[in-house]
Amino acid sequence: MEETSLLCLLFLSSLPVSTTNQARLTVSPSSSQVFKRDFVSLSCEEDDSSAGWTLRRNTTTEQRTQCGTDWGEAAGFSCVISYIVTKDSGVYWCESREGATSNSINLTVSGGTVILQSPVLPVMEGDDVTLLCKTKATPSILSATFYKDGSLIRTESTDHMTIHNVTRSDEGLYKCYIGSHGESPSSWITVTEKPTTTAPPTSGAPPPKEIPQTSGAMPSPPLSSLHLVLRLVCHLVVFCPYFISTLLMVSLCRHRPTGHHLVSMVTSPSHPGKAE
Repeated sequence: MEETSLLCLLFLSSLPVSTTNQARLTVSPSSSQVFKRDFVSLSCEEDDSSAGWTLRRNTTTEQRTQCGTDWGEAAGFSCVISYIVTKDSGVYWCESREGATSNSINLTVSGGTVILQSPVLPVMEGDDVTLLCKTKATPSILSATFYKDGSLIRTESTDHMTIHNVTRSDEGLYKCYIGSHGESPSSWITVTEKPTTTAPPTSGAPPPKEIPQTSGAMPSPPLSSLHLVLRLVCHLVVFCPYFISTLLMVSLCRHRPTGHHLVSMVTSPSHPGKAE
């Protein structure tokens, strides 16, 4: 019977589907389970007071009923249930006049002597979560046994258990048991992914970093001027050997006797025995 009621509540929690970040529902005491006849206060923490936020709920017997009209006492954007009963178990949320809704809270009212105080809101990956097994019969600390999805987790010598560095695998249905007092109702714990942080986009390229200069030192030439100087030196290194070899060849050619002069020297001797 208990599991069937819990499944009904989980189904009812999916009915409000339009969510907004303008309001956030909180509950005091901050627990997903409370004892019958306890005092409970629910509040809409909102950013826009002109939206006209009201508290509504779904239970196994009524749908979308409003605080102050059908149940509880309205006080601004808060709702007080001074004497809560088991039929008040259900899903609670804030709703604006336009129909936007906040986060929802599953609240279980127990008529027994043991409850499990667990987070009413989703917990984030990496956080630590403490579950408190509380009994109404005695304020003394008793050993408690904790279960998840019907399977034994462990037995603690105290009334609480801490889950360190929770992950998505820790999401599930939890309950506890105290010997001679009984067990608590079951409550679902939701684990959300940790948001990833991204670096903000820059508006433009960062300014060039200035290089400090010592006093009296000559500033280094710009990169473009240095590049031109290096190219000029390379051209001179390559061009000079060709220029020098060309000058030497021209000089040798100018001082070398030609073939015409040699022929004239051979063919112009005087004939022997010819009278002058």
